Amino acid sequence: MNIIGPDALVFGVDDLPGCSQYLIDYGLKDVGDGRFEALDGTAVVLRAKDDPALPAPMGTASLLRETVYGVADARTLDAIEAELRRDREVTREHGVLRCIDDMGFALAFQVTARRPLDLAPERINAPGAAAQRGVNELGLPSEMPALPRSLSHVVYFVPDAAKAEAFYQRLGFVCTDRFSGVGPFLRPAGTQDHHTLFMIQTPPFMKGCEHFTFHMGGPTEVLLAGSRFVEKGYQSFWGPGRHRFGSNWFWYFNSPLGCHVEYDADMDVHDEAWCAREAPMGADASQLFLFQYREKWAPGGPPPPGAPR
Repeated sequence: MNIIGPDALVFGVDDLPGCSQYLIDYGLKDVGDGRFEALDGTAVVLRAKDDPALPAPMGTASLLRETVYGVADARTLDAIEAELRRDREVTREHGVLRCIDDMGFALAFQVTARRPLDLAPERINAPGAAAQRGVNELGLPSEMPALPRSLSHVVYFVPDAAKAEAFYQRLGFVCTDRFSGVGPFLRPAGTQDHHTLFMIQTPPFMKGCEHFTFHMGGPTEVLLAGSRFVEKGYQSFWGPGRHRFGSNWFWYFNSPLGCHVEYDADMDVHDEAWCAREAPMGADASQLFLFQYREKWAPGGPPPPGAPR
């Protein structure tokens, strides 16, 4: 089944103005009707918590109400519908297929709305390799943009990770890597990204969205966007740093969406030749290195001898 990855995440929130401003400050574009898009059209959608058009809440503190997956074509929608109708209620209206997964997460599937991107990646100059930036071309112009390019992945807290994984395996998701006794990093057939879904086993009362993230153009954009976010008053939660599984750079922030929100960049890609790794969850497995933001400063000292004071 040619599922590409998440096209949109839909949240039901109490504070629509505050959540809207958060997503704008994060770098998404307000395109109207509660939709906030990255450069490729993937999005976060905000609705009032009591909007009757939303799927029912999960009965926990989670504000995520629906995960919308983009697929390659209508034939994939047909295959998903045929598989899911074997044991659950499925609706299909206006080209959107909807159901509930085995953990109670509302899902939607549609022919992907994402737009192709033609953007340069981050370029570096390194000894022993041809320069990627031309002579006199600055690596970090003072007003360098750093905008989310594409919705990368979502992470769920689930009460039964094995049962949850089995459901997504029916849809063609495969495990790229796994934290023992915690959960799998999963990728669908339509992408080679290390993961678009990661699940963490937790007690039932925690069920919901732990975080989501958008891909940036490189580690400099992660650091730049994250620094600007901090300077706007938002609270860093974890990072910046670089994960071990997936190799992606990361920086997580607290949010009013009932979950953490991340910037990420430079994720590994894999195909069917890859053999999944497994490791116990722990600090060494979670990141190769970790930094902590601090306010800007400059080195200094006493004036040189003879200088006026």
